[in-house]
Amino acid sequence: QRPSSTMVKFSREASNPSKACKAQGVDLRVHYKNTYETAQAIKGMSLQTAKKYLQDVCEKKRCIPFRKYTGCIGRTPQAKEFKMSQGRWPVKSCKIVLGLLQNAESNAEFKNLDTENLYIQHIQVNVAQCGRRRTYRAHGRIGPYMNVPCHVEMILAEKEEAVEKPDEEVKPKKFTRKQLSMRRLKVGGGQ
Repeated sequence: QRPSSTMVKFSREASNPSKACKAQGVDLRVHYKNTYETAQAIKGMSLQTAKKYLQDVCEKKRCIPFRKYTGCIGRTPQAKEFKMSQGRWPVKSCKIVLGLLQNAESNAEFKNLDTENLYIQHIQVNVAQCGRRRTYRAHGRIGPYMNVPCHVEMILAEKEEAVEKPDEEVKPKKFTRKQLSMRRLKVGGGQ
């Protein structure tokens, strides 16, 4: 594990850093693919909605839709909610992401942000260095027995109130002489 005292660079910055908070997990012992799909499922959700959803997944009431890594993933009717057919319930990944959401929420409270108004602006999962073990094969051979951990980073931001666009004055369309003559032909026909 890396020492936690060093500052780690995020892949992107918040659009408004004073109204955002971050959380990060490094070298987490969870499957990368499961965690990736979990992160994609909650991207853009509000903090409270994401926490409720992940708790439902842990209780197997709802599923995580698998969109990218779909090889050998079973089908479930719970995935119809997302217009998908394949889904799973990666409990360990959900618990790790829930922990990171709680960490981000604590960071938000420290910065005096409104936790009811936070949403997940950015979440990213990267592959960490693989762990290597060995499995014993026939005829004295040894095969790799790898695990693929991951890094997770997230940025939560306060929702900004949308400003309505002012109504623009509708200008009358200007037509060329040719366009006007074509329009007269379509309407009257000259007969």
